[in-house]
Amino acid sequence: MIAELGHFTLILAFVIACLQSVIPLVGAQKRWPGWMGFAEPAANAQFLLTATAFGALMYAFVVSDFSLRLVVANSHSAKPMLYKVTGVWGNHEGSMLLWVLIVTLFGAMAQWFGGNLPPTLRARILAVQAMIGAAFFAFILFTSNPFLRSPVPPFDGNDLNPLLQDPGLAFHPPFLYLGYVGLSMAFSFAVAALIEGRVDAAWGRWVRPWTLAAWMFLTIGIGLGSWWAYYELGWGGFWFWDPVENASFMPWLIAAALLHSAIVVEKREALKSWTVLLAIIAFGFSLIGAFITRSGIITSVHAFATDPERGVFLLLILVVFIGGALTLFAARAGVMQAKGVFGVVSRESALVVNNLLLGVSAFVVFVGTIWPLVSEMFFDRKLSVGAPFFNQAFTPFVVVLGLLLPIGAMLPWKRARLARVVRLLTPAAVLALAVGALFWAIQAERTALGPIGLMMGTWLIAGAATDLWQRSGRGGARLGRLMRLPRADWGKAVAHAGLGVTIAGVAGLMAWEVEDIRVVQEGETFDIAGYSITLVGVERVPGPNYISTMAAVALARNGREISTLLPEKRVYPVAGQPTTEAAIDNGFLRDVYVVIGDPQDGGGWAMRVYYKPLANWIWGGTILMAFGGLLSLSDRRYRVAAGARRTRALGVPAE
Repeated sequence: MIAELGHFTLILAFVIACLQSVIPLVGAQKRWPGWMGFAEPAANAQFLLTATAFGALMYAFVVSDFSLRLVVANSHSAKPMLYKVTGVWGNHEGSMLLWVLIVTLFGAMAQWFGGNLPPTLRARILAVQAMIGAAFFAFILFTSNPFLRSPVPPFDGNDLNPLLQDPGLAFHPPFLYLGYVGLSMAFSFAVAALIEGRVDAAWGRWVRPWTLAAWMFLTIGIGLGSWWAYYELGWGGFWFWDPVENASFMPWLIAAALLHSAIVVEKREALKSWTVLLAIIAFGFSLIGAFITRSGIITSVHAFATDPERGVFLLLILVVFIGGALTLFAARAGVMQAKGVFGVVSRESALVVNNLLLGVSAFVVFVGTIWPLVSEMFFDRKLSVGAPFFNQAFTPFVVVLGLLLPIGAMLPWKRARLARVVRLLTPAAVLALAVGALFWAIQAERTALGPIGLMMGTWLIAGAATDLWQRSGRGGARLGRLMRLPRADWGKAVAHAGLGVTIAGVAGLMAWEVEDIRVVQEGETFDIAGYSITLVGVERVPGPNYISTMAAVALARNGREISTLLPEKRVYPVAGQPTTEAAIDNGFLRDVYVVIGDPQDGGGWAMRVYYKPLANWIWGGTILMAFGGLLSLSDRRYRVAAGARRTRALGVPAE
């Protein structure tokens, strides 16, 4: 009965989404307040009905209702409760229900916090958001219904994919979807503005918090996914340039460009066309990500489904929404005239260069991701585009972006003197060069990657600190003024510094990582990077729904034992799949990473041990970037309604 209730509320939400897609648009065109007002209760009803459907599905997983096909395929009565709950979105159908729940949540939030938006704009935003919801409701109901019953319910289920039974991946999809789907609000704002033919500073301020929230959630989601891959898959890496990883990284890059572009619209009423186009492309990349993971065109541990019919449906959604928005953009581009005029050396120009670098880097990732498919489809050649291509093609853009970022952040609006900014940043540049020279001198192997990466990281961190210090003014009480700076200023500095920390971590790990692979007898000791590793013993340990082969590994340095690591190799009997659980001794400056393998015919165990310098800086920088986004989002000036208390309507009228 609960499942039928969930199915019914899903159908009802679909019907309301269809009505909300049309009635407010007509009302906005005709200036009928009642019809425009229909969007507000409809947005609330959509969210409540979808939340009810999601709750019904979660209930079925929690109580192990094996009369539902989805629960049979993705759960088991012996599974821990955490993974029963997260199993709701650990599959295609459930993840799509989570996707549409977030679509309706953002629509409802636009209604809750958009009271100061002009009525016609608010009605059109909610209508466009409802169109997105209606498309995905149709996708779920017609191709991916999570509430289908089994004709003959089994006694137990098939269990969830063991790789997904991990806390890191339990929380990774919700954050990632909040980012993916959050970009739908920027898309809705862009399309609504195109329909009205008006984009101005107020619009730039309104769209910024939605973009910032989406970027922040994407940052957290990507960071969690990278961290999970690092410690769970046992391969020792943090980024594989997998097509699905790239599918989340591309909208992150475009969202970063959109965020900076919206600043120019807000402050100077320039780059309007570019900002609207970025809003469309950002959500387009989110839809591309959904298509890649669910169409069957790739095989990946991240992929949810391999049904071509679903892929065609998603491709149709992509073509309709992005094609339609681009057509509307082409028709309206002429009315988005820039008001602000700025010099070649100015913050506006710096942000243009920033956006070009981010946009081109996203395009490089896109080409590398789809080229194997293009090659196979049109040239009948199977190619593999891996890390070497991406590292060589993508890294130069990051280097240039990192070098220019502190300078651009300190340039004044409209017209600037470059020499003055360079003079202010000279101490930061000297410090960065000193750090690079120091690590070049003390490193054991002559590689430029590590010193250059640490130099760039120092440059970004010191540049962000210099920017904050200069904003505190001159004279006495600078520290007090520094503490009273707007949160958006602090958020920008923290996010830029976080990027520097991540760059330093990536460079240090890639330059100075040490790997040791060998067969080890119980009781045997060997050394790696100044640490002594001893395989104390191996035993079988039963888990709640798996059997573990667990090794005890003693880690010592200079004769003093630091810790005992417990790497595992687990086998899940129901799913019939093994997983690797790496054991990691975390430190501020390094990780020691141990993986136990299979027993060998001649005795002993296969072991892989890695010494990973600065590994945790990668995710520490990610946390800082997300925290910077949160600080900026908490600035009262950038909330949805802030800056909207103007009596005039949105800016440039259609001509």
